[in-house]
Amino acid sequence: MCLSPERRRLAGRSAGLRPAYLAYSSSPRMHKPSREQIAAAAGKTVRDVIAPNLRVLFCGINPGLYTAAVGHHFARPGNRFWPTLHRAGLTPRLFSPFEERELLPLGYGITNIVARATNAADELTRAELVAGAKILARKVRRFSPRILAIVGVHAYRLAFDRPDAAIGPQDDMIGATRLWILPNPSGLNAHYKPDDLVRLYRELRA
Repeated sequence: MCLSPERRRLAGRSAGLRPAYLAYSSSPRMHKPSREQIAAAAGKTVRDVIAPNLRVLFCGINPGLYTAAVGHHFARPGNRFWPTLHRAGLTPRLFSPFEERELLPLGYGITNIVARATNAADELTRAELVAGAKILARKVRRFSPRILAIVGVHAYRLAFDRPDAAIGPQDDMIGATRLWILPNPSGLNAHYKPDDLVRLYRELRA
C-alpha cells in the first residue's frame, strides 16, 4: 500500500520517530484488527520471541489488546519500540511487529512479565507482577540471555520489589544475566522523547 501525498508530507515533517501506522503501512503482512477482535483479545497471550544465549531479551510489562489481537509484540500504532530499535542501531532496518522473529538471528528476543493481555498495564495487580517475575526468572535461567532489558521502570519496581530502581543497568542478576531497565516505548509515555529513547536503548550496544 502506498502512502498518500498528505501522509508522506506529515511523515516527513517529524524530526523524531515516525508513527507506526506510517512506518509499517507498506508491509503486506501487516493487518489491522477490528474493534471486535481487539475487545476479544482480553486475556490472550502472545508467543515469546526467544532462543538460548541471546544478547538482549527485551521484556514488556504485558501485551496490550491490540498486540494480542494481531499476535505480535509492540504492535499498537504509535508504539515506538520498533523505530527506536532501528534508530539505536540494534536492527539494520525498520522491522514491523510482524517481522519480530527476524530479531533472533541478531541476538534479540521479546517476552513479558505477565502473559495475559489487558487494555492497560495498570489493570495488573501487584501479585500478578510478582508472580510473573518468578516465571520470568525461571525463563531467564533456562535461556541465559546476556541482558534482560525490562521496558518499564514502575513495573520492575513492583515485580522485583525494588522501589528505588532507576533507568539503566541494575546491580541485580538472574544467574549470569544482567538486568537492565529501559523506558516504556509506548506513545503514551510522555516522559521520554524519541531521541531520549534512542540514546538509552543504544547503550545496550556497549
